[in-house]
Amino acid sequence: MLYKIALVLVIIGGLNWGLVGLFDYNLVAMIFGDMSTLSRVVYDLVGLSAIYVAFTGWKA
Repeated sequence: MLYKIALVLVIIGGLNWGLVGLFDYNLVAMIFGDMSTLSRVVYDLVGLSAIYVAFTGWKA
């Protein structure tokens, strides 16, 4: 279950970076505020999830 949550967060982070790169639109900042405490928590969770997924490997 933890892996699935981490994978969803990694996908959300990837989609957000895609929006930033293509359209200069940061969805997390628009929802939670630019570098607010809540947006930092989201960024931290996405980063930790990426580390977790990277070290546990891809599972189907």
